[in-house]
Amino acid sequence: MKIGFIGIGVMGESMAGHFKKAGHDIYIYNRTKSKAEALIEAGAHWCENVSLVAKNAELIFTIIGMPADVEAVYLGDGGLVESADSGTVLVDMTTSSPDLAKKIHEAGKSKGIQVMDAPVTGGDVGAKNATLTIFVGGDKTVYQEILPILELMGKTIVHTGGPGTGQHAKMANQISIAGAIMGMSESLAYAKSAGLDLEVMLKAIGSGSGNSWQFSNMGPRIVKGDYEPGFYIKHFMKDMRIALSEAKDMGIELPGLDLVLNLYQEANIPNLEEMGTQALYKVYEAK
Repeated sequence: MKIGFIGIGVMGESMAGHFKKAGHDIYIYNRTKSKAEALIEAGAHWCENVSLVAKNAELIFTIIGMPADVEAVYLGDGGLVESADSGTVLVDMTTSSPDLAKKIHEAGKSKGIQVMDAPVTGGDVGAKNATLTIFVGGDKTVYQEILPILELMGKTIVHTGGPGTGQHAKMANQISIAGAIMGMSESLAYAKSAGLDLEVMLKAIGSGSGNSWQFSNMGPRIVKGDYEPGFYIKHFMKDMRIALSEAKDMGIELPGLDLVLNLYQEANIPNLEEMGTQALYKVYEAK
C-alpha cells in the first residue's frame, strides 16, 4: 500500500519503520526533517508538507503532539481533510480530545474520507517491538480493513466503538498509568530512604503482587538514573488534563489523577516536562 505517516518522533520513527520493513511504500512528513533522516535513508519518501502526504497516500497515520496540532494537521488550510481524496482512510494515533476526534470524523465524512481515532500505549519500547496496545474508534468495517496494517505496530488492538471512543479508552488507560507511576515512585522513594538495595527491591517486588508494567519497565530506568523519554511528561500532563476535563463533563471526580497532575505541575525541577514519565520519582527525591 501507499501509506502516509506524519509525526516522526520517539514512537513514530519505529511505527513508520515497521510499514517500510513490511514492503509498503511510505510517504512521511515531520516538522523537523532531521528526525526523519533514518527513514529517508531506508527508502521512505519525504514530503515537504501535509498536503503532499495526502496526495500520495491512500492510508495515512498521524501521531503528533497536542490537540491544537491535530486540529491544524487535519482541519487547517492544506490539511488532510482538505487535501485527501475521497476514499482515503485517516488514522490519528495521537492522544487527543474525544470531541475533536468526532469533529474530524464528521469533517472527513462530508468528503467521503474515513477518519479513525486510534491512540496507542506502550511507549518507545512498544513502538520498537511492535507490541503497542491500540484503541480504535470509528467505523467497524474500516477497522477490519486496516487491522492487518495496525497489526504491524501492535499486539493488542481493540475496536472500542464509534468516533471518539478510542480517545475515551486511552483516557481510561492514562488514569490507570498515573496511579501506577505514583505507586512505583513512592515505593522506590520509601525503599531508598529505608536504606534498602533498590536492585534487590526491583527483583523482589517485581515478582510479587506489587508488580506492574510501570514497575517492571520504568523501575529499572529510575534505578539507573535514566529519565530519557519513552513518553514525555509534557504529553502525559496533556492527557491528564483532557481526562480531568472529560470527567468533569461526565460529573465524576478523579482525586488520584488530580493529585498526580499536581505533583508534576508543582515540581520545581528544571526541564521536567521534557523527561520521561518515570521522572515523577525525581519529585519525591526533591521533597
